Amino acid sequence: MARAVAVVGGGCSGVLVARELLCGGEDEVELIEPGEPGGGIAYGHAQPWHLLNSRAGAMSADPDDPGHFVRWAGTTGEAFRPRAEYGRYLSSVLAEADRAHPGRLRVRRARVAAIGPDGTVALDDGGALHADHVVLATGGPASAHQRIDHPGYVADPWRPGVLEALPADRPVLLVGTGLTAVDVALTLTADGRRTAPVVAVSRRGLLPLTHTAGATAPAVPSLDDCATLRDVVRAVRAAAGEAGDWRPIVDGLRPLLDQLWGALTPGEQDAFLRHLARPWECHRHRMAPAVAARVVELRAAGLLEIRAGGVAAWPGLADYAAVVNCAGPGRLPGAAGPLVGGLLAAGLARVGPHGLGLDIDEAGRLVGAGGRAHDRLWVIGALRRGAQWETTAVPEIRAQARRLVADLRAGTRIGAAFPAAA
Repeated sequence: MARAVAVVGGGCSGVLVARELLCGGEDEVELIEPGEPGGGIAYGHAQPWHLLNSRAGAMSADPDDPGHFVRWAGTTGEAFRPRAEYGRYLSSVLAEADRAHPGRLRVRRARVAAIGPDGTVALDDGGALHADHVVLATGGPASAHQRIDHPGYVADPWRPGVLEALPADRPVLLVGTGLTAVDVALTLTADGRRTAPVVAVSRRGLLPLTHTAGATAPAVPSLDDCATLRDVVRAVRAAAGEAGDWRPIVDGLRPLLDQLWGALTPGEQDAFLRHLARPWECHRHRMAPAVAARVVELRAAGLLEIRAGGVAAWPGLADYAAVVNCAGPGRLPGAAGPLVGGLLAAGLARVGPHGLGLDIDEAGRLVGAGGRAHDRLWVIGALRRGAQWETTAVPEIRAQARRLVADLRAGTRIGAAFPAAA
């Protein structure tokens, strides 16, 4: 008997896990996504100047074929390709898996309103379905920033047309200086008409750092004598100094990050989040060289300013045409959207370590309020943050998808495929 698996969310995580389900068994897959599968926040509304912040050689959807995206895009492994192109790639990956395994994929254009412990999935269009397993692939918590009292406040910079409608002759304030702020600054200056500056402000005023033009091989630092967070930081800094470039060291740490994170005490994890997380993110999630060069041009022309300081105390907000929220994800439960908030309220989920995501077991199954892992409910991607650290990039998500599907298939087949809910 075929097993029914509902995948909630059709962005990168949802497509990768749906592909694994289709390619390695007989499961019937219902992918629930209101937009075009493969798009999501990262790729669905990207403009041509928005580039991937990883090289094409790292972005294959297939763990067994590292060159899949490179061949599909007709590029080289070192290239930084447009994000919109990668969204189309993910859509084609799903379509390819569907053609190879016909009749087992159904895409439902809706949002999930609620998920029950028995696998009942209620949809916002009034429909419902039953699934043997449900995989939550919805992305991370909502933005950390609270609404500012400003008539031109933009809560969602990815809403189509919202940035293009802003006047070019009045300054715009961006809350945040990370990759989202860089994307927004590129859009606000793309047509060459802007005469007033874009000002990006964050507590530390740190921009993401830059990839080198050519790739360098990762170098794993020796951590054998490291017993504390302080020891790890000291060893990493020493290795970067010896290498003459910190990038190979940062990249070499990547396969070890979840192990390192799990070995830290809760107090050390908290200290990392307070003091080191933002500098680490600037080193780990870097700008493509072409994007960094454009940022340098904009700053030199006076069209982009980077400032440190809290936005709540920022002077002269009335002088800005708009205040755009570019902050990173917030902490749960406060930053939970309606679906995750409902799971928390019902006790089907509980907040994970440090409020960065939901609590999961080692296999990625959702842990409820009572501390027990659900047999049917799974999490993939950004909502694993806290229980895991490296959980938002394609190489880690495709590995999660493969293991999740293997663990799911090791369980008992428990029902028919998608009967209508009562």
